Amino acid sequence: MTEEKKVWGIHTLDNELFMRENVIAIGWREMGDLSELNDRAEFKERYARVYPHATKQGVANSAGMLYRFAREVQVGDYIVYPSKADRTINLGIVEGEYLYRPGAQTYVQQRKVKWEKKFPRTAFSQGALYEIGSAMTFFMVKNYADEFLDAFLSRGRKNSILEGEEDESVAATAEDIIESTKDFILKELSRNLKGYDLEGFVSDLLQAMGYRTALSPHGGDSGIDITAYKDELPPRILVQVKSQDGDIKETTIQSLKGAMREGDYGLFVTLSNYTKNARAYLENTPIIRGINGTELVDLILKYYDKLRERYRKIIPLKMVYIPVAKDASEETE
Repeated sequence: MTEEKKVWGIHTLDNELFMRENVIAIGWREMGDLSELNDRAEFKERYARVYPHATKQGVANSAGMLYRFAREVQVGDYIVYPSKADRTINLGIVEGEYLYRPGAQTYVQQRKVKWEKKFPRTAFSQGALYEIGSAMTFFMVKNYADEFLDAFLSRGRKNSILEGEEDESVAATAEDIIESTKDFILKELSRNLKGYDLEGFVSDLLQAMGYRTALSPHGGDSGIDITAYKDELPPRILVQVKSQDGDIKETTIQSLKGAMREGDYGLFVTLSNYTKNARAYLENTPIIRGINGTELVDLILKYYDKLRERYRKIIPLKMVYIPVAKDASEETE
């Protein structure tokens, strides 16, 4: 029984090299000849030595990618190369073992490939295009490998997506993009805005939402981080902000309740979530609203363009349109 052939994806800035020389290639000249390395541990050890400032995760990601290129790819495997030069999808077959080309200008790690077919991007589902849009230079295609294999072996058959069938991957792709964006926002908040810095950010977000806010002095013992008003008149909204990783407990919310006077409303904001007892307490205390990390991200996306520039630099986002399933677009009309 022959081993199942894998499908690999690759990106490059040198489209001419790939097409002219019939190769796939990556850089990392400083890594030298990868054929001298045997296992993942040796790849990681050399990468950490060559790039001493790389993070632990960066070493693992990059060394793993180099290992796959030099060791895991087999002759006969399939290659998917999305060209930015002419916005086409090129499909090929690996013809040769790993080669180290020290005389190459940039891309010294190479493998011979026979390019077999070229398709317009419109020939593939949105999900397939999203997967090969990976941020990695070299990667394995998993979720939509069968779609690329079908195209490779189609012998000229027309693509069903171009024949009018609805692209069922659109909804999943849109959801993946949205979830990736939300994950990014929450990670940047956790990494860059801790303690008092997060309080300042929440205050700015409330202002973007139309509230007047005042930050409490640092080190105050009232437990109130921000005081907010919707307009010139009461009610007053007392805000407590927590950047801790663990879920918020009921006793923590009760401390906010204890600082409130009659007629006040409370708002508790956390990057994490609430324990079961804390959620029950919030449900039974309607004058206090709890916002968890997921809900905070939703508000950030809604009011992003009104945030101060310094916060938009911390969470750099670009406004784009993404495809959605037709049923979803009809529901919003």
